Amino acid sequence: MPLIRPEIRAWLSRWSEALVALGVALAGLWLMLQGGWFFGLIGLLAVLVGAALMVGAWQRLPFRRSVDAPGVVEVEEGAIRYYGAVSLGGQIALRDLTEIRLLRLRGHGYWRLRNGVGEALLIPVDAAGAATLADAFTALPGLDMGAVSTALAHVTEQRDAVRVVWRNSDQAT
Repeated sequence: MPLIRPEIRAWLSRWSEALVALGVALAGLWLMLQGGWFFGLIGLLAVLVGAALMVGAWQRLPFRRSVDAPGVVEVEEGAIRYYGAVSLGGQIALRDLTEIRLLRLRGHGYWRLRNGVGEALLIPVDAAGAATLADAFTALPGLDMGAVSTALAHVTEQRDAVRVVWRNSDQAT
């Protein structure tokens, strides 16, 4: 018999990064209140680190989903790989990306990554490891992570739709 109920475990898993950031900020606040300029300075730095971690956690929160789609996503050595269980998978290098679209087809969300040659990779947003795409996307020039997070949060609310979330102006055709 598990010690923590499954729904509480799922909630803690989804919010774990934000809870750690909040803990760092609260520890810094406690340290600031201990008195003296040294502890105040160290505490202020910890609060700032906690706030920065919270911003990152908040932007990556829509990427943290339960695994409902087949396949596994892996980001390694500058390449995004999708190993499809039902459909074909593939690989695309981050440096070759020209466009990222967020699609909703037949009730499911998908990332459509396209390179300059015209090859495309379709990745379910609910695939295992899809949360690692948030870190990979931050390396792209000119990408607004807030817009990507907002689009991803609303992908379940729309009917079949296509939304371009990033386009490389240097390589786009």
